[in-house]
Amino acid sequence: MKFPKRYLIVILTFFCTNVCYVERMGFSIAYTVAADSIGINQSSKGMILSTFYYGYVISQIPGGWAAQSLGGRRILLLSFLLWSSTCALVPLDPNRINILVVARLLVGIAQGFIFPSIHTVLAQWVPPHERSRSVSLTTSGMYLGAAAGMLLLPGLVKHQGPQSVFLVEAALGITWSILWFKFASDPPHSDHLKPTGLPLTKSKDKGSLLNPSKVPWKKMIFSMPVWAIVVNNFTFHYALYVLMNWLPTYFELGLQLSLQEMGSSKMLPYLNMFLFSNIGGVIADRLITRRILSVAWTRKFLNTIGFLISALALLILPLFKTSAGTVLCSSISLGFLALGRAGFAVNHLDIAPRHAGIVMGVSNTAGTLAGIIGVGLTGRILEIAKATDVDLSSPKSWKPVFFVPGYLCIFSSLIFLIFSGGERILE
Repeated sequence: MKFPKRYLIVILTFFCTNVCYVERMGFSIAYTVAADSIGINQSSKGMILSTFYYGYVISQIPGGWAAQSLGGRRILLLSFLLWSSTCALVPLDPNRINILVVARLLVGIAQGFIFPSIHTVLAQWVPPHERSRSVSLTTSGMYLGAAAGMLLLPGLVKHQGPQSVFLVEAALGITWSILWFKFASDPPHSDHLKPTGLPLTKSKDKGSLLNPSKVPWKKMIFSMPVWAIVVNNFTFHYALYVLMNWLPTYFELGLQLSLQEMGSSKMLPYLNMFLFSNIGGVIADRLITRRILSVAWTRKFLNTIGFLISALALLILPLFKTSAGTVLCSSISLGFLALGRAGFAVNHLDIAPRHAGIVMGVSNTAGTLAGIIGVGLTGRILEIAKATDVDLSSPKSWKPVFFVPGYLCIFSSLIFLIFSGGERILE
């Protein structure tokens, strides 16, 4: 049997997100080591770590527009070439703040085009009955990348130095770009695309399905199902980015543990996200194709279960003073957050298949704002704790760090349960 081209596209987008999160996790680990070695304070670290998200937020909506007008395939390639080149050329020196800020802004801007482009590509290639597991597989690459980064990169930093992480990331980015350039293509005008509901029209770029000037901005802005996705995207990324950027610090300062000495256990939260993301996609597609639940209630069910269990794990996480308890709670929290992505994340393609890249750009803008707010706010919370003579090894200083995303998960799950939908609302 011939291997369907859409499967190859999904596999390549999986590796795309995988490499992106190796880069994000890698910078967090390498910069933390370099900054701690010269005594950079937590607030300044939070500022540098959050700079990426300022660039990332700028390019989300333009990324959706560019993917829709120029083709997601082309925009993905350009994005990878830009951030990979930046990683290859920029030195990791915590004392050269201006260079680091500019570099992280450039990487953030480049990577901001990636997810809107991926959603545009998947909306073109993947039929409705495969959407949940295709999107879940693609996004699960993020978590496997984070897990691989947590497992492998601390050792690389220890033996080869922080700069070596940048070079490895650049090599991975260039390698993926070559594979994408060689094997990816725009979808053909053929019958297998008809189930997506996307009208394929003749244009100079077969990957561009619609005229970007016809995007229903007003209807999108006043749509409660769209806002339900936006709110949950914000909360998902607030929790993810806070844990991804500050768990290494929590292990080092809060629990007095070395990342190098923790072995493979430090990758378990992200490996759990990889597993639960794909489990959620399979469950969602089966519930829909077997007509056990409607599309809307499938999304609501998985989103609610995922976010509420994640909230519970976050609220009890600072009660544990051992690495085993912390790893368990963070694994449960991130795993069920990933399960929830089969709810709100796939919902972009349900309610707006023709404008999936644009809607993803809008909701991911909210998710990126969560990174800016959450990562920076966490640094300030810890600095305030130190200023009031609270030891950072005390659970009291870390409770607000985990309680804020925990309460946000509860609030967001209720919003999605009440206002989300499963029918197409944007034509």
